[in-house]
Amino acid sequence: MPRLTAGDLAPDFTLPTADGGSVTLSDLRGTHVIVYFYPAAGTPGCTLEAVNFRDASAVLAAAGYRLVGVSPDSPARLASFAADETLQYPLLSDEDHAVLEEWGAWGEKTLYGRLITGVIRSTVVVDPDGHVELAQYNVRATGHVGRLLADLGLPVATS
Repeated sequence: MPRLTAGDLAPDFTLPTADGGSVTLSDLRGTHVIVYFYPAAGTPGCTLEAVNFRDASAVLAAAGYRLVGVSPDSPARLASFAADETLQYPLLSDEDHAVLEEWGAWGEKTLYGRLITGVIRSTVVVDPDGHVELAQYNVRATGHVGRLLADLGLPVATS
């Protein structure tokens, strides 16, 4: 699947949220949006990444960034994950992985030495006009949020 690059128009989507609502990307125009894709709620790597984004949310919000997480999990599983980890940003469900595919975050990857098809951990920053500002694919959960903050020129917490 082709990946997004800087300057591309970010494909619009409407996805259900953990809290029973929905988020439409084009409704968020006028602000920077960070869309991060992760394989499975509640797994160690995904929890680490989600909590790191949670801990960075004040810095991101102060700089004018909105944050959404996308996975193929059901809204019910996402609701449980959000509650367990006190996540205050929207978690979106893409159970048929159509958005994951369109954004280049679904495909073949190596997991524990085996080739599988699934979510490619990725983060895409969308500018206020709806264009891709930054696209990072095959990121590691550990340290990713700190590197993203640095790439965006934002303060990185040192805890």
